[in-house]
Amino acid sequence: MIYADNAATTKMSDAAIDTMVACMKETYGNPSSLYEVGQKAKEVLENAREEVMKAIGANNFREILFTSGGSEADNQALRSAAEIGRAAGKMHIVSSAFEHHAILHTLKRLEKEGFEVTLVDVHEDGLVRPEEVEAAIREDTCLVTIMYANNEIGTIQPIREIGAICRAKGVLFHTDAVQAIGHIPVNVQEDNIDLLSASAHKFHGPKGTGFLYARKGIKLTNLIEGGAQERGKRAGTENVPGIAAMAVALNDAVANLEQNAEITKKKRDRLIAGLKEIEHSAINGDETKRLPGNVNFCFEGIEGESLLLLLDDKGIQASSGSACTSGSLDPSHVLLAIGRVHDVAHGSLRLTIDEKTSDEDVEFIITAVKDVVTYLRSFSPIWRDLVTGKKEFIL
Repeated sequence: MIYADNAATTKMSDAAIDTMVACMKETYGNPSSLYEVGQKAKEVLENAREEVMKAIGANNFREILFTSGGSEADNQALRSAAEIGRAAGKMHIVSSAFEHHAILHTLKRLEKEGFEVTLVDVHEDGLVRPEEVEAAIREDTCLVTIMYANNEIGTIQPIREIGAICRAKGVLFHTDAVQAIGHIPVNVQEDNIDLLSASAHKFHGPKGTGFLYARKGIKLTNLIEGGAQERGKRAGTENVPGIAAMAVALNDAVANLEQNAEITKKKRDRLIAGLKEIEHSAINGDETKRLPGNVNFCFEGIEGESLLLLLDDKGIQASSGSACTSGSLDPSHVLLAIGRVHDVAHGSLRLTIDEKTSDEDVEFIITAVKDVVTYLRSFSPIWRDLVTGKKEFIL
């Protein structure tokens, strides 16, 4: 079996598993308790907070708030910035059309509460233009939220430039960095980031664990009320084993980031070159300004679901887009945002590999995709109409 869906989730590292199990066995106390086993758990918790702080270049361990994952962190970041804006009479938010649904759905909810949202265009290369973000900012803008790297097509956004614009204009800047953390360099100070969301299972940590970075001085709005955990900003007993494992996984990812990225890029580029040999196909997003392991293609004349099922039969685990919307029959909103038409967007394939994907795996994937695309087109009425000239090719 070849696992090529690391954007959906990654396999937990041995170090993260060992840390989690040891914590469950030895540091099982409630970190809010005053007795010894509780205080040991608290020490593990705060050590993890320090490690996460260092990994993203934050200034203060108090700027790290542990959550259940990226979606919760996204929700809390947006709601907090919105409440700060409401208090100042600023009810306008700027974002992009291809954000994760944790962002887009929260923005829809905020619109119902009286906020106005501007979604800047994403161009065919899968990139947001800083100057267009700047043009969208108004006197009443309270927040700009642009993802660091897209979860489907992997394009890396000009976050540092956008952050600098926001900082100069006095507007809070949030980035959903769920796909970026642990795979490309992220430094909240150098990137001018005020709020950042991350999720452990995207960098070989456990599911159900993540964090929100909130720059000192930003007042957070609670999503969960109850106890005084996480400085009173997120009630509920902390998931100490998961948090400890996340810190270990993040440390490993950051320590080996440059080496792993270089290895993975070479395999990614070979995969792209091989799939480009398929006629009437196209890569989605910029070919180089993308995550090291992300390859996303559209193949004209086929359906992505059939492609995935036949690849699965060959032992290749892949996806057609975000795992969060895999049950939907609608084409990807990300592909539509970069200008792909519905018929083409339906024939998409996302392959997300890592440094452990072998060269042999890459060659097998290329051959398998070529064979499956040819097979599916052999009995596709859409493909027949295209080759006979009844319809015009788009790709």
